Amino acid sequence: MAAPNIVNVTTITGVTTFVAGIGTDGAISTIVSNAASSGKVLKINTLMAAGIGATTGVTIKLSNSAAGTGSSVSIGTTLSVPTYSTLAVISKENAIYVEEDKSIIAFKQNAAGNIDIICSYEEIS
Repeated sequence: MAAPNIVNVTTITGVTTFVAGIGTDGAISTIVSNAASSGKVLKINTLMAAGIGATTGVTIKLSNSAAGTGSSVSIGTTLSVPTYSTLAVISKENAIYVEEDKSIIAFKQNAAGNIDIICSYEEIS
């Protein structure tokens, strides 16, 4: 099953997760993962990137693998995150769904500073 029918929802659970200190240039960090055969779809309501130090760029992608490997498509590429500030990458106005066996991944694109990512979403089943 790729995603449950969200008209006949039985459970909606609110979740907030984070990945702190994405600091290695080019290393992939999985932000949110929806396992194969989970019977859920994840509605991403908010995804924020916070620049910790002299950080200049982060890329956020939707991957076709829950493990963050395989093919992916960019949600935002080389996003400029101002030093000691936050950037709203996804908000309620542009929410996305993460179906089964898919994930959202992030990686930094420069050596300076770190990025913290905060993600708020609903698990729908």
